[in-house]
Amino acid sequence: MRSSVATATVPPKKPERRVLKATADEKTAAANDHDSFFWTYTEEPHRTRRMAIIKAYPEVTKLCGPEPLTKYVVTFVVSLQVLCGYLLRDTPIISWPFFLTAYIVGATANQNLFLAIHEISHNLAFKSGLANRIFAVFANLPIGIPYSASFRPYHLTHHKSLGVDGLDTDLPTPLEAIFLDSVLGKAFFATFQILFYALRPMFVYQLPLTKVHLFNVVAQIAFDYALVQLVGGRALAYLIMSSFLAGSLHPCAGHFIAEHYVFEKLPSAAKDPANKIPVPETYSYYGPLNFFTYNVGLHNEHHDFPAIPWTRLPKLNKIASEFYDELPCHKSWIYVIWQFIWDKEVSLWCRVKRTEGGRKVGAGSGWNEEELGANEKNGPIPGVR
Repeated sequence: MRSSVATATVPPKKPERRVLKATADEKTAAANDHDSFFWTYTEEPHRTRRMAIIKAYPEVTKLCGPEPLTKYVVTFVVSLQVLCGYLLRDTPIISWPFFLTAYIVGATANQNLFLAIHEISHNLAFKSGLANRIFAVFANLPIGIPYSASFRPYHLTHHKSLGVDGLDTDLPTPLEAIFLDSVLGKAFFATFQILFYALRPMFVYQLPLTKVHLFNVVAQIAFDYALVQLVGGRALAYLIMSSFLAGSLHPCAGHFIAEHYVFEKLPSAAKDPANKIPVPETYSYYGPLNFFTYNVGLHNEHHDFPAIPWTRLPKLNKIASEFYDELPCHKSWIYVIWQFIWDKEVSLWCRVKRTEGGRKVGAGSGWNEEELGANEKNGPIPGVR
């Protein structure tokens, strides 16, 4: 089956990865018959590439910082969803007008809000950490279920601990991979993936309950209650259905799978941890759906520079084009979902895992907590830890 991934020769100047030594126990665990993930003992690629890009183009650091446009886009989408809920207040839930509005308008809008919260989690809407925490709760309102406060620490840990077993909650568990390793299983996962991403983190590790979490829950309950009382239960049902469809078989939902699942046809030796064959871990997408999703398709660029907002990622790609042009990328999120379900060589096992490195970040209780990191030679870069 033809892959959705465009591949090319790796540029000769690509920075080398630092190889981490694997113990005998780690190799044994990775070779277990019931664990067919791509186990690697190399450093995650994004820090290495970030250092190389900054060395070649130090001006890219000026792209970091909040994007004022984000707050206006979020306010518009939140208003649009409330308006749609109001207009559907007398429409039967089990009806084509209700479903199609929820799928076409609602799911696209709530996927936009999912990714707005993703942007805000990197402090890219306002300079103030407090303002970002509060605004994330506001963006959360049309989603119907409180999650922005929990998403932030889990997501920041995903950046710092990419592929690290037991820390990166974006990774499927072996139990998921075993029981969903079939066409029907993958179709089930793709249909209900929003539930997997919502519930899986709690089974990997627990977050401390903070004031930010409490505020998120109270604000969401108050909003939902007011919506039901003032507009009706169908308005809330519309928002919940929109959120479910946004993470189901929807074109924009393809980004969940496209970002880190390995779609390239790799030699079977890549599964053997002793070979230390580098496996691509992150894939970008440069198609039109980025318009609705805060350019999340530029995912290599985002992981390389989490402090660069969505409006400036294309400029990063243009400045450092030789670092990105040769990386494998997806051409279609719709085809990503199709291939994930039907291609026997692609499954939940197709993720890169590592046993070393990383740490939990962003779980502090401070409302104004900033995500700052230091580059050894270039000073602090916001959003890079």
